[in-house]
Amino acid sequence: MKVKIQHRSVYHKFAEVEIDIPKDIREEDVQEYLIDNEHLYVDKIDKAMDETSINYGTGCDEYRGMTEPKATSEWRFDIEETNYGGHL
Repeated sequence: MKVKIQHRSVYHKFAEVEIDIPKDIREEDVQEYLIDNEHLYVDKIDKAMDETSINYGTGCDEYRGMTEPKATSEWRFDIEETNYGGHL
């Protein structure tokens, strides 16, 4: 008799980078600004992701604001000075 043994594990990578944005952007407009100007961070994130290690699990419990365990990818931003942020 043959028995199949199967295992599915979930792994993730996490990276973060900092960028400067114009000081005249209002806090509530930062999300739109970042979406419209992704060229400011996409290559930096890609490089950081290449350099980070793979971790077991979804990462939702390890990182503030990462709340979509069924999503294959999750992007967010945080303005540390004002404790404001959201998903991209």
